[in-house]
Amino acid sequence: MQIAALRHPLATVASRVLPSGAKMGLKRLQRAYVRTFWAFTAADLCNALQRLGVEPGDFLMVHSSFDKFLGFRGGPVEAIHALQDVVGPRGTLMMPTLPFTGSAIEYTSRDLVFDVRRTASRMGFITEVFRRGPEVVRSLHPTHSVAVWGSKADAIIAGHHVAETPCGRRTPYGKLLECDGKILFAGVPVSTMTFFHFVEEELEPRMPFPLFAPEEYALRWKDEAGVIGVSKMRLFSLRLAGHRDLNPLASELQRRKQWREWRVGRLRLILLRAREVYDATFALAERGVFCYERLVLAGHEPAVMRP
Repeated sequence: MQIAALRHPLATVASRVLPSGAKMGLKRLQRAYVRTFWAFTAADLCNALQRLGVEPGDFLMVHSSFDKFLGFRGGPVEAIHALQDVVGPRGTLMMPTLPFTGSAIEYTSRDLVFDVRRTASRMGFITEVFRRGPEVVRSLHPTHSVAVWGSKADAIIAGHHVAETPCGRRTPYGKLLECDGKILFAGVPVSTMTFFHFVEEELEPRMPFPLFAPEEYALRWKDEAGVIGVSKMRLFSLRLAGHRDLNPLASELQRRKQWREWRVGRLRLILLRAREVYDATFALAERGVFCYERLVLAGHEPAVMRP
């Protein structure tokens, strides 16, 4: 137990002082340690997901980092198959496939054409492998696309590119709430939750600061047939980029006993229900608590309180 407890602090110190060759050797030793003592299989992952509360027929949105699947005896394909096996043929699996990290406005300033078939996902290795998989469809949205597999796939992505905002009621994010979906975080924190953008849009009238940029954006896309079109939409304010803070939401969900967490190997899994996230965020807003760091926007500084 003492060796396991000291391993991470020692590795951190060593990474700062050792030469690059020694650092690579240390990393190999770490990986070998995890493979030996924390190995898990696809069957173990399925069992962990079931213990966590994922059920056949679920509509499950997944955020992930394959770098955190240390000790997993398989690759991204095996991880995806495990997720599909747990929700089953009546279930639906969805992953974000945004083509950028950071701000949508900064991304669109590059004036790129979003190609639904070829534009890569920047939401992690698993999402890129998933979007290319059999029977997976991708929504035609220039900034906030999703890839979906399962019984509701076509209905979930329908019309995403003509919605007035990226994550509103008419988008896959709104449909996640309508279908009483669940959100899985596999090796990533809840701050990666794209569903929170939908909740933001619902809360917009109560916000003490602007949620969207004032201008409308014309964004180009290319569909499966190679046809190029243009969608006009509002995008989230550049001033909010990097300033969202979901710690108050996490605390509220834990207080309500709506936070489900499990580990398989060293992989941390968190499962939330979309409806409970929605209700908890609105409850916080009623108390004047918004999930943002202190900002200076539009000439005033909104007070951000934490429970």
